[in-house]
Amino acid sequence: MPGTVSITPWHWAGFVLVILACLALDLGVFHRQTHVVRWKESLLWSLVWFLLACLFAGALGRWRGPEESLQFLTGYVIEFSLSLDNVLAIALIFAAFGVAQEQQHRVLFLGICGALLMRGLMIGAGAALLHSFHWLTYFLGAFLVVTGLRWAVARQGAVRPERNPVIRLARKFCPVSAEFDGGRFVTVANGRRALTPLALVLLTVETTDLVFATDSIPAIFAVTQNAFIVFTSNLFAILGLRSLYFVVAGAIRNFRYLRIGLAAVLVLIGLKMLAARWYPMPAGVSLAVVAALLGLSMGGSVLAARRGPAREHDSS
Repeated sequence: MPGTVSITPWHWAGFVLVILACLALDLGVFHRQTHVVRWKESLLWSLVWFLLACLFAGALGRWRGPEESLQFLTGYVIEFSLSLDNVLAIALIFAAFGVAQEQQHRVLFLGICGALLMRGLMIGAGAALLHSFHWLTYFLGAFLVVTGLRWAVARQGAVRPERNPVIRLARKFCPVSAEFDGGRFVTVANGRRALTPLALVLLTVETTDLVFATDSIPAIFAVTQNAFIVFTSNLFAILGLRSLYFVVAGAIRNFRYLRIGLAAVLVLIGLKMLAARWYPMPAGVSLAVVAALLGLSMGGSVLAARRGPAREHDSS
C-alpha cells in the first residue's frame, strides 16, 4: 500500500547523490568544452529535468500516497514560477558585467551547486522552527501576503553590482582584475593573485538566489511542512529552470503581467497559510489555482504584446 515507506536520512543522501551525479555528468561530459548553449540543447536538458521530476512525483505517489505527490507537484510549480523572476535578474547581472555567452553556463552550474547547499540549510532550519514554534506559520503567511503586494507594485530595476554588499566586501578584502580571464575565477594581475570579474558575477548570482529563496521557500512551506518534499521540489524546479535559461532569458521580458501573476500567487499562498487552521486547502486545489493564475498572467501578456511593445520600467 502507498504511504508505508518512511523517509530516512538515506533517502536524503540518495537524492543529493543522484543530483550531484547528474550535475557532474552535465559539466564533466556534455559541457566539458566551453561553448555557447543553443536553445535546442537548453530545451533538451530542461525536458530531462522535467521528466525526472515527473518520475519522482510518481515514486512519491506510489510509496507515500497521492497527497504527497500532489504536494510535490504544487511546490514544483510554485518554485518554478517564482524563479522566473530570478531568471530575468540573472540575465540583467550577465548584461551588467558583460559576461560572454560561452561562460554563462558555467556560472549557472556553480550557482546551482551553491543553491543546493544554501537552500538545504534554509529548508532544514525552517522545518525545525515550524515544528517547534507553530505560530511562525502565521508570521510566514503574513510575510508572503506583504511580499506579494510588494511584488505587485515594484518593477524589476537595473542591476547595480556596486550596491551589492557581498561584492563590496569582496572588493575591499580581495584584489579584483579589470579584465576577464576566460572562464577563470582567479587570475594573476600586477604580479599578485586576484579575483576576476567572473568571480564577482558568481557572487552576485548566489546572493540574488538567496534573496529570491526567502520568498519562494516560505511559499512551499504553505503547501507542506515536509522538509524532504520542500527540498526536492525546490531543487528540481531550479535545475529545470536554469537549464531552460538560455530559452526564456530573452523572452521573459515580454511577459509584462507575469510579475502581477506571481504576486497573486504569493498573496494566495500567504492567505492559505493564515487560514489553514480553519479552512485547509487541498494540494490539488492549490495546484489548480496557482496554474490558473500563472496561465491568466502569461496569456494576458501574450495578448498585450500583440497590441504593442511593453514599456521599460526602472525602479531606480
